[in-house]
Formats: sequence, structure tokens, C-alpha cells
Amino acid sequence: MSARAGRSTNQAAKAAVVPARERLLQAAARLFYRDGIVATGIDSLVEQAGVAKKSLYNNFASKEALVVDYLEARHAEWLALHERRLAAAETPEAAVMAVFLAYEDHANQAYERGFRGCGLLNAAAELPAGSPGRERVREHKEAVEALLAEAVARQPGRSPESAERLAAHLAFLLEGAMARAGLEGSSARVAEARALAGKLLEKDA
Repeated sequence: MSARAGRSTNQAAKAAVVPARERLLQAAARLFYRDGIVATGIDSLVEQAGVAKKSLYNNFASKEALVVDYLEARHAEWLALHERRLAAAETPEAAVMAVFLAYEDHANQAYERGFRGCGLLNAAAELPAGSPGRERVREHKEAVEALLAEAVARQPGRSPESAERLAAHLAFLLEGAMARAGLEGSSARVAEARALAGKLLEKDA
């Protein structure tokens, strides 16, 4: 069997196992993060996924719909990272750190061209105001801040108003750290932000 025939057989086997929709989402995850949403065309997506262009439109109404599903998948991916960290948190302070650690885990994943920052914020920067994709990114960031507020509120004697205020400060700290981490291609800034968050928790207690 020739090498080309072997590759074709492997691709056919993969196509039989992984549904076209999932392969398209996997391709979107790689290309949108690596190259950006605008720079990634339909032809690149279907070629990377190994499907016909018709398959894309059979599974998604438009490229915009694929973008929205990509963003929802990234949100679910981050939630899974957070849940694993949160499961090991035994104190309110550790529960706050779980949010920062989940972002560090995200930064330390293997990427084709290195870490480029928060994939959701990168996408939002390319999308028009009011688009469904930007709404998904906003919802993700609000969910992260709510998780921070929930963790902070578990501190003894902490009022709901105080928890929300500190959670907003921690969210700003985290987002700034992620922006710098994306520019520098490493999780170091997020680790620094986590240390600062610990000091804020002690000071504001």
C-alpha cells in the first residue's frame, strides 16, 4: 500500500468515527485561535476538517453560527478546567485561586504557534458590536466574575456587596494579567496576578 493510500485510509477511518460537526469544531478551535476568525476562510476550515463544504452548511447555518458554537465550546472547556481546580479547593481563598489556576492551565496548554491570550477575548476583538459571538464572550466573562464573587462570599463575615466589589477588582486583575500573558506567550503574569489576588483577599478581609 502506498503512503498516499495509507493516508486516505486513515482519513476515511477518522471520518467514520468523528462526526463532521465535531471535526469542523475541532478545526475551528485550531484555526480561529491560531490565525484569527477573519483570516480563517471557509475553504481552510473544510480542508482542515477533511469534509466537503456542503457539510459545513449542513451543520451550521453560517460561519457566524460556527463562531458562536466555537466560543461556547471554549467556555465549556474553561469551565472543565475550573471544575477540576475547584474540586481540590478546601477554603474560600483556595476557591478564588481556582479561577486563576484554571486560566494558568489554559495558558499552559499546547498551541500550534504558542499561547496568544484568551481565545474568547481575541475573538471578541474581531467581532462587531452586538454580534452573537461578542454576547457569548460577555456572558463568559460575567460567569467568571460570578464564580469569583461566589468564592469570595464564602469568607466568614463577608457581605454580598463586599464580595461583588472585590470580585470585580479580581476580575480586572485577571483580565489584565491574561492580556500581558498573551503578549508574552507564557502564564507567568497570571501566576503573578494570583499572588496579588491572595494579598487582596488578606487585606480586604
